[in-house]
Amino acid sequence: MLILESEHSLGKVQKNIAALIEENAAKFGAHEVFRHRVGHDYVGISWTELYENIKNISVNLKKQGLKRGDKIILFSPNCLEMLQLELAIMASGYVAVPIFAHFNMETASLLIEHSDARYVAVFGEKQLQSISPELQIKQIFVLDKNIAESNFHNTTPFEAHLEPSTETAFFDSEPDDICLKMYTSGTMGTPKCVQLTHRNILSQQAALKNIWQLDTTDRFLSYLPWHHSFGGIFELFTALTTGAIYHLESRHGKNPDLILENWEKVQPTVFFSVPKIYQSLFDLIRDDEKHEKAFFHPELKFIFTAAAALPGALSHEFAKRSIPVYEGWGLTETSPCCTITDPSLKRETGVVGKPIAGVTLRLGRENEIQVKGPNVMTCYYKNNEANEGAFTKDGWFCTGDVGAFTPAGLKLITRKDRIFKLSNGEKVIPTEMESMIQAKCPFVSFALVEGSGETYPVALLFPNRDLMGSDDLTDLPFASCSCPENTDELSHCLKSCLAEINDELKQKFSKVRAAAIIDEELSLENKTLTPSMKVVPNRVRQKYQEQIHDLYENKNKIAENVRVIRLDDWEEIL
Repeated sequence: MLILESEHSLGKVQKNIAALIEENAAKFGAHEVFRHRVGHDYVGISWTELYENIKNISVNLKKQGLKRGDKIILFSPNCLEMLQLELAIMASGYVAVPIFAHFNMETASLLIEHSDARYVAVFGEKQLQSISPELQIKQIFVLDKNIAESNFHNTTPFEAHLEPSTETAFFDSEPDDICLKMYTSGTMGTPKCVQLTHRNILSQQAALKNIWQLDTTDRFLSYLPWHHSFGGIFELFTALTTGAIYHLESRHGKNPDLILENWEKVQPTVFFSVPKIYQSLFDLIRDDEKHEKAFFHPELKFIFTAAAALPGALSHEFAKRSIPVYEGWGLTETSPCCTITDPSLKRETGVVGKPIAGVTLRLGRENEIQVKGPNVMTCYYKNNEANEGAFTKDGWFCTGDVGAFTPAGLKLITRKDRIFKLSNGEKVIPTEMESMIQAKCPFVSFALVEGSGETYPVALLFPNRDLMGSDDLTDLPFASCSCPENTDELSHCLKSCLAEINDELKQKFSKVRAAAIIDEELSLENKTLTPSMKVVPNRVRQKYQEQIHDLYENKNKIAENVRVIRLDDWEEIL
């Protein structure tokens, strides 16, 4: 069986989160650890202040009656109060359970009840209104000091937990004690509750020391939500471990104009993001020399991208300025990072690099990627069905991703549950075509290929509206691109692009024979994107099932906001 492992040894792993906080407070002292925007300026908190606040919170949580292993739901957007509370929870032997700050009552109640948490921390009124009064909650901690009163009788202001104390309530947690429970984004169904330990989180940071050298001179500008593993484990703990200053982006990544404004204030030396945000930022700076110069400033060391492949046009922009681009792969279940690319190698779509130190990969049945290492979760919480298939008999975690090993490292092919069969029994890997479309055409934000049980595949394509509306498209790295300004023009030029992509596919049955350009936004609000900006295939399929059906019915007029592309030669190739 093929094995892929790191060239580096793991090295020392800190015992627990409390040890990380104590050691860094002693090492960095008055140096700032966290900054957030107040008015026009960023204000910060030092390591010494952070440590004292965490100790005080720990003591006061114990006074509330919490016992080792108790779970606390964190129902809040990223903020200083949440950071201090979450670190105090993990350092004190309790278990933090962050959930998305904008869940409705139905979803929030489902997760609170499933987690068995008796304590909940909310930011403010929005979250309070999303908590069902029927839940058996012992105490609700309110982070926003402007909330004076509540309909709940059992609320406590977070400020009360900052009262000074000479005591300490830190527990000497073992490395394999669970300290964090994180719900998956649920791209293919109901979220699962992943149980993570101190060793899971901290082993990753020991491994990353082999890859980059960050210190107190580095600046993060961060919007990635902490309820998700990319932001709440990988990025956040990278900043905390190295002593870099973590700047909280003031609009949580929701407004590209404000991200750019904050970027110019902070001048980050590193930036962690998903491709959609990079695209939005580049759409803003491409027409403005001043913004472009500020964005690609001299101190920018590298960028990191995950969740999806960075489009070739964006890779080109960073490459021509000699700014390294790291890409990683992993899952919440693996804390999350398993592999990272080598930026000195030419980027190849789908290749996500070699394993980080301590992590070993192998390919199982049907080339499913399996993982072993100190970063792998214990198991899912209260989910026997999922746990039954999560690990092999010899202890390897089954990721559900299908891949291949190349000289540059792991190449992602698809999710096992995305593979479908045509009516003739042939298996189609839709993500291969989806990646090729998005890599070839920067004017397509998202692509979804479908065709289960049909005679051929079809595609749903969602345009990049911002890029089509740009005044300057002269610098795209595709010389033959006609640079469409609307969906009508996009449908004409995409036909030839799709034909070229079809020609590149080895299996004739995998070729897309029809596509619909749908001039609508996939979004978190309509549940077609996850909070981490990943497409939710089942939801998109359900929402646009009529359009998919009509593509097979050869209807050229589906809806006012839909443009149909048909590849005329499909009958000859079937």
